[in-house]
Amino acid sequence: MTNSPDERGLELRELFFETSQELLQALNEEALKLEKKPGDEEIVRGIRRTVHTLKGDAAACGLRELSELSHQFEDALSLEGSATQAAVAEIAFAAADVFTAMIAAYRDGSKLPSTRSLSKKIQDLTAAPASGKTRRTKKTAGKTSAAKIPAGRAAAKTAALWTEYEKLAMTKAQASGLAVYHVVVKIDPHCAMPIAGRQLIHNALGAVGQVVAVHPDAKSPAASKHVEFALASAQTVEQITAKGRIPTISEEVAIELMLEPNLAPQTAADKPDPASEAAADATLLEAEASTPEAPAAAGPGSGIVAATQENLLRVEASRIDNVLNLVGELIIGKSMLQQALSEFSKRYPKELLRGKFADAMAFQARVLNDLQRSVMKIRMVPVDQLFRRFPRMVRDVSRQCGREVELDISGQDTDLDKGILDAIAEPLTHLVRNAVSHGIEPAEERSKLGKHPQGVVRLNAYHHGNQVVVEVIDDGRGIDAHKIRAKAIEMGMTTPEEAARLSEVEVLDFIFRPGFSTAEQVTEVSGRGVGMDVVQSVLHRLKASISVETHPGQGTTFRLKLPLTLAIIKALLFWVEQRLYAIPLNAVLEIARTFETEVHQVDNYEVLQLRNQVLPLLRLGRPVADGDRKSKLFVLIITVGERKYGLIVDALEGEEELVIKALDDHTFQTDLVSGASILGDGRVVLILNLPAVVEHVARWRPQETGQSNSGLLLSHTDRMRLALTPTVGGQA
Repeated sequence: MTNSPDERGLELRELFFETSQELLQALNEEALKLEKKPGDEEIVRGIRRTVHTLKGDAAACGLRELSELSHQFEDALSLEGSATQAAVAEIAFAAADVFTAMIAAYRDGSKLPSTRSLSKKIQDLTAAPASGKTRRTKKTAGKTSAAKIPAGRAAAKTAALWTEYEKLAMTKAQASGLAVYHVVVKIDPHCAMPIAGRQLIHNALGAVGQVVAVHPDAKSPAASKHVEFALASAQTVEQITAKGRIPTISEEVAIELMLEPNLAPQTAADKPDPASEAAADATLLEAEASTPEAPAAAGPGSGIVAATQENLLRVEASRIDNVLNLVGELIIGKSMLQQALSEFSKRYPKELLRGKFADAMAFQARVLNDLQRSVMKIRMVPVDQLFRRFPRMVRDVSRQCGREVELDISGQDTDLDKGILDAIAEPLTHLVRNAVSHGIEPAEERSKLGKHPQGVVRLNAYHHGNQVVVEVIDDGRGIDAHKIRAKAIEMGMTTPEEAARLSEVEVLDFIFRPGFSTAEQVTEVSGRGVGMDVVQSVLHRLKASISVETHPGQGTTFRLKLPLTLAIIKALLFWVEQRLYAIPLNAVLEIARTFETEVHQVDNYEVLQLRNQVLPLLRLGRPVADGDRKSKLFVLIITVGERKYGLIVDALEGEEELVIKALDDHTFQTDLVSGASILGDGRVVLILNLPAVVEHVARWRPQETGQSNSGLLLSHTDRMRLALTPTVGGQA
């Protein structure tokens, strides 16, 4: 069933809201380049192309105010001498901000922001060139930068004014080995349907080449008298002329060569830069899309473009999530079948069908694993989608703070789950802003210390096992642990005696406490003590961790360890007080056995000496009675961040691939559990959030009672079990 015009309009707007973010990002990037290379005409042309595309897309969606403002800016950039104006980069930044606010207002249906300030800046740019409001009309022999290209005697009075985008398309066609012709066809005055005849001519020429441009527009009064084409073709002039002559439709055909084909082999020095090649491809696509009439049959050079378009498919993330959820249900079904097969084997050990069932299960498991990996790859996106927003942010924050900062980005091709990437956007923004405002010193201070006046903030991402590590590194002043310790005592977060016993790593953990800040004054950028606690809480929800490494006077590194996905994990299952729990298998270093008599109390904490290393212990259940001190314990050696802990459990269940089901906030009032899963036999297993458990231990510091940190989950598990029971038929 065909969608109504209103529905198509809504779909078009949603597509624009999505694609416009790329255009705005490109505008910011080009403005940053122009700020470093003032007066570069090529960069200004790139800005103009981006604004032109935004203008056209906005007009197609009926967003009149945005289209008109973009048109105003594009016109100002087209004036002779505008490229040399130092204010162009600043205006481009302001335009990107205003365009972003306008698109957000269109999306939300709210009031549009004021555009007076930007309009005034654009008007000033328009008035600035001394040469007057003259369009750029430079002529260069043999190149498409000429504003007008003569087309022979039949076209002497009607030479087409090619746009910049059409010229770029011509240049690309020439580079691919095609000649570019200017074809002028005079339409027979006796033709009964000149507009239809125009289309027939278009189709005929499209059969012998690639129609790069068509003039005049079909709605123009002159469209019924003649039509001009820029045609890229490998055919001869005679062959093209023969195709253009259509009885009762075309009266005269005139052809002139504009660009000779580039047949010289490319040397290494002549090969285009990949970035400029991609930009040219994008511009060519745009030029073809904006041509009033697309050719019915593409020429030799259009196959790559068509193939690229056909191979790209835009899909909503929610649809992929649904597929991933179904894969998760299939994995649960696989566990159920494996459980049933195990029971069948025990009951009928001599049954010959057991082997066939086992082979079928093994085949299903292989296919299911491949399906799971394929779906996960679809959800993976490069972290560059997030990193690209930071150059502009660092530039603004450094100016606001009076710093000179350069942003260095590496590992941007590292893939990460789209959901996780979106979730860490805010934490990473806090870390980068803090690195600029807190970490990097002012230029004068850096010079006195023998450092380069310009500080460096590095963003890096890389795979480590089945995790992704994202680092925020600065070469600033570092974090003073003594200052952190003194501030924590001043704010009542610890006592002087306890603070003296803390290690440097434990002292640095205070920066993640709510309200903690060492800033001497509150600014728009920092000093309110809000941000770092948000960073840690968001990462805990993602089952991720953050660690700090600092060297006073040399810099600080914040290291985020993120799971590749939040949907399916390999887990280790264990029992505590007849309740089943799970933790990610990649967090488990080893499994040890010990006795209760080997557990000691140090500063009211339970510790275990393991191979000459003192290991802090986490106990989830009640401590054993004095009469049972000789009983054996299972201790899971786990890593959280850069530190090791021992997790005391009663018994081990085994390894299992778990499909994580999110838990409703109304169901649980704790962050110690990150999710739940259903096993093949219907049992519910709770998945522990290890960073939150460790943080709970760190904050719950027994002082005077002499009690241990045992029984962390006792106040939560009963409520969780009761809440889960109805969902699994009372089998929790």
